[in-house]
Amino acid sequence: MAEYKKINENQLVIVDGMIDWVRVVDKNNMVMYANKKMKEDFGEEIVGKRCYDVFCQKSKCDYCISSITMEHGSIMKKQSTIGDNTYMVVSSPLVDEDGEIMGSVEVFRDITTEIELTKKISEKNKKMSDDINFAKNMQIRMLPPKGMYNGVNIDYLYESSEGLSGDFFDVFKIDDDNTGIYICDVVGHGVSASLLTVFVRQSLRTIAKGHTLINSIMKELHKTFLSLNLDYDKYFSVFFGIYNKKTCEFQYVNAGHNSEPILLEKDGSVAKLMAKGYPIANIFDNVQYDVSTLKLHVGDRIFFYTDGITEAANEEGLQYGAERIINIIKDDKNILENLKSSLDDYCKDHKDDYALLMAEIL
Repeated sequence: MAEYKKINENQLVIVDGMIDWVRVVDKNNMVMYANKKMKEDFGEEIVGKRCYDVFCQKSKCDYCISSITMEHGSIMKKQSTIGDNTYMVVSSPLVDEDGEIMGSVEVFRDITTEIELTKKISEKNKKMSDDINFAKNMQIRMLPPKGMYNGVNIDYLYESSEGLSGDFFDVFKIDDDNTGIYICDVVGHGVSASLLTVFVRQSLRTIAKGHTLINSIMKELHKTFLSLNLDYDKYFSVFFGIYNKKTCEFQYVNAGHNSEPILLEKDGSVAKLMAKGYPIANIFDNVQYDVSTLKLHVGDRIFFYTDGITEAANEEGLQYGAERIINIIKDDKNILENLKSSLDDYCKDHKDDYALLMAEIL
């Protein structure tokens, strides 16, 4: 106890003003000092007791950080439950004038509120994660099954960056002869973008049911979007087409989609389906699109894709680009498999959504 009195009195005044518990323990586990807050909570008689007696324990802790501090001179930390509360305990060496360790200073900070808050946040994060995973599975389930649609066979690649994607495509029956095909790219990622893909899917399927006037369909889609009264930063692009299996004609419009689909004809020639138009956004009161018509033949394939592929960058910041897609398509061997391998090799850390839909005329 005599050695303890050498501690600066000014230091004790500061420690007594702390709301944390502070005590000094000697090498025999005896409490040499306790600050005002700790005495108020445990009583004046705690000085002179063994450290573990203060907390009504029969022996010192299995993991005694004070012993480690006094043996090695290191600052130690641990989390400890005392009564109904949780504390962060920090043990620091107390040295005498000769530099010898004569005890340890223990500071107990009540972190019960923080622990409870962390637990609540963790629970909410888990629920949010579960909800996002559920929504992701629902979004994947809404993709059209691979296979035949009114004389068109489809296959595709689809990846989302944040669990939920703003890239989406669909193939659906309009009537006995006509099939709707589109790919869309909603600005942004995550929940808001994925909800808009659901809007596009449900709206186009409803609007186009039994109707083949493609410009009228797009005008109605735009009108329906305006009725949502969203902010100006919410919009999407869509490349929409209708294939007629009797005439083998493919009508299409481009509403701001900057990744022109690629046509691979049966004879191996390749061409882009060039068309321009404004995206679906509430900055336009009215829209009008130029409708293009393409005569297709058995064996022809159209590749619809989003800019998540073309804008994927490698370590040097160089984008994948459309030419690499075209070169893989020209090779005409395991196109989707080779494209995915090529993209993964080119961009190891791909963070954007992407989608590619292949429609083959049968």
